[in-house]
Amino acid sequence: METTPSRDPSIVIIGAGIAGIAAAVTFKQAGFDDFVILEKGSDVGGVWHWNRYPGLACDVPSQVYQFSFAPKPDWTRVWAEGSEIQQYHRDVVKQFGLESHLMLDSEVTDAVHGEDGWALTLADGRALHADFVIAATGVLHHPFTPDIPGRDTFAGPLVHTARWDDSIVTAGKRIAVIGSGSTGVQIVSALQPEATKLVQFTRTPQWVLWAPMWIPQPKLFGRLLASAPGLHRRIYDGGLWASGILADIVLHPTWRRRLVQRFARWSLRAQVRDPELRNKLTPDYQPLCKRQVLSGTYFRAITAGNAELVTESITEITPTGIRTADGVEHEVDVIVFATGFHPHNYMRPMNLRGRDGLTIDEAWAKGPVAYRMTAIPGFPNLFTVLGPNSPTGSISLQYSAELTARYITRWLERFRAGEFDTVEVTEDATTRFNDSVAEAMGPTVWNTGCNSWYFTDQQTIDLWPFDRKTMTHLLTEPEDQDFLITRADRAAPTQT
Repeated sequence: METTPSRDPSIVIIGAGIAGIAAAVTFKQAGFDDFVILEKGSDVGGVWHWNRYPGLACDVPSQVYQFSFAPKPDWTRVWAEGSEIQQYHRDVVKQFGLESHLMLDSEVTDAVHGEDGWALTLADGRALHADFVIAATGVLHHPFTPDIPGRDTFAGPLVHTARWDDSIVTAGKRIAVIGSGSTGVQIVSALQPEATKLVQFTRTPQWVLWAPMWIPQPKLFGRLLASAPGLHRRIYDGGLWASGILADIVLHPTWRRRLVQRFARWSLRAQVRDPELRNKLTPDYQPLCKRQVLSGTYFRAITAGNAELVTESITEITPTGIRTADGVEHEVDVIVFATGFHPHNYMRPMNLRGRDGLTIDEAWAKGPVAYRMTAIPGFPNLFTVLGPNSPTGSISLQYSAELTARYITRWLERFRAGEFDTVEVTEDATTRFNDSVAEAMGPTVWNTGCNSWYFTDQQTIDLWPFDRKTMTHLLTEPEDQDFLITRADRAAPTQT
C-alpha cells in the first residue's frame, strides 16, 4: 500500500497578542516550526501594547491572567498594571524562541486563498505564502472615536486612550474624559489627583464593583510559588475553577448573580453620599449586563472637589473645550477619549478573500460568525483564535486561546500526515452552532436589557454563553462531519 509522504505546513499567524503568542507556542511545542507571526504594531502584547494610558491595569487577578505554559510567580500586584503584563508577553516571546518567527511593523493588507494556498501581502509590499492562516487579531484593537462636530478645532491635546501620547502633560491641567467604561474609570482615577479640574462626560453610567486593585502581591508569596511549581500550578488551576463560578454568575440567574448584583449596588451606595450625584451614577440596567468594571478608587475620584460628572450630551467641541446640550461650554486644556473600540471588526479592514473570491465582509454581512470560535465557512485552511463568540466576559482568555490552538494543531498534524489539502467548515455546522449560541444567550445577564459593546450591529451578543467544560468538550477533537475536506489525492471535496 502506497503511503503519502509527510509534509510540514507553512503557517502565518496574524497578530502577536495573547491569541498569537498562545498559537505560536502551542504549534512550536507540537513540532511545527515553519511559521511566522505578523504583527502590525511595533511590539508584541496586542491590547497591552496599544494601551498604555495612566492607570491601566487588568481586571483579572494576575495569577490567572497568564499562560499555563509560562507561569509567572512574581507579579508585583494582585491585579497587574499594564506595563508589567506587556513585559510578561515580551518575556514569553523570548523564553520560547519566538523572536526569529516574529515580524513587527508588518500589517497584512491582503490575504487571498487560491489553488496554491494563501497569498498574503503586507502594507510595505512584501508577499508571503502559507498553507494555513491563523487569524489571531483579537477584539480590542480598532479604537472608536466619536465624530463630534468641531473635534479638529480644539487647540489643546486630544488623545484616545488606546493611542496614548506620553508627551502630554496632565498634571495641573483641566482635563475632559469622555467615556465611562473600564478605561474611563481607570484614567479618571489616575488623572484626578494631579489635575486642576477633571470633567467626565458620560452618556450611560456603569456599575462599579469595589475592589482593592492597588494591593501588592507579597514578595514572599512570589518566592514561595517560584520554589514550588506544583503549588503554583494548583493555584492557577484553582483560579480557572473559580472562573467557573463567574461563568455561572453571568450565564444563569442564580443566587450568586443576585449576590454580586447586590454588592454592586452597595458599592455605589456606600461610597457616594450625595443623592444627586449618586442618582447620576446609577445605571438603569442590571449589574453585570455590561463588561463589569472593578475599582477601589473611582468613586473617591469622581466625588473629589476638583472633579465633575456631566451627563448632558455633547453637542460640539470648541477650540477651548466641550459644549453640551444645555448650552454650557466646559473649558478644558486636554481632551481624553475613553470611548472604546470597534470590537467586532476582527481581521478587518484586511482584504480577506476565501474560496471563489468570497470576502470576509460578504461572509459576515449578517454579523461576525464562526464555528466554535475557530472556523468560517468559505475560508479553507483559515482558523481564528479568540474569534467570534470568544469569552471576553467569563472564561480565561489564555485558557481559551491555548485550547483553540491545540484544536487547530490536530488539523495541522493531519495535514502533515498527508490526509488532506484543505479543510473548511460547513455552513450547516456553523449555523447549528450559532443557533445553539443564540438559544443559550437567553438566560445570560448580558441579555437583560442593556446596550453594551458585546452587541453586534445585528443585535447578536458576541460572547461565549457556555461554561468552560463545554468549551473544552467542543474544542478537544475535530468532528469531520462538520467539515469539507479535500484529500491529498486531489479528489473532489468530501464531507466525512
